[in-house]
Amino acid sequence: MKEKEKKKSQKKNQPNQFLRFTGMATQMTVIILCGVFGGIHLDEKLQNSTPWFTLVLSLASVAVAMYLTIRDLNK
Repeated sequence: MKEKEKKKSQKKNQPNQFLRFTGMATQMTVIILCGVFGGIHLDEKLQNSTPWFTLVLSLASVAVAMYLTIRDLNK
């Protein structure tokens, strides 16, 4: 009986997988959008003819988002 109760309590303590992956997707979206809009803001503020900051920050934010997602998936 005690083993069944332990298994039930362990299942209740584990987070719902749907919520876990939804949180990771939201985290990725926010990180990438911050990088893109930050780059756009810098390019407009510095009046660059070529959007270098947008390009660099968007690629860097995608790399950071992928790193964090992979790290979370390995847990």
